[in-house]
Amino acid sequence: MTEEELNTQLYERMFEEQEHFHDELLGMSPQDILDNAYKYVMREDLLLSLEYHDLSEKQCRALLKSETPLADLFERWENHEGGHMEEVWDVIQCHANEIIREDFLRSRRKER
Repeated sequence: MTEEELNTQLYERMFEEQEHFHDELLGMSPQDILDNAYKYVMREDLLLSLEYHDLSEKQCRALLKSETPLADLFERWENHEGGHMEEVWDVIQCHANEIIREDFLRSRRKER
């Protein structure tokens, strides 16, 4: 099997896994759906990443050993200590600073 075929097989398995999770969510109460919203979105992002990137043959074969590679990857993501919250904070600060700058420039124009 070629590297491309392995990437396709992995993506399709993970896509089916996500479809099953989606169907499970639809049978849940609204509160349970909200409680699982982050999980659903992050799993979608993991799938999206596979659409734009290819893994090596060895990487695909390693992930295909699992019956639930998407669940495994989400669990790894959930336990990952990354900079996500720092990025969120950076966006908040940058947006606030842009508003302050725009207000400052607007007030300077009015003074003229």
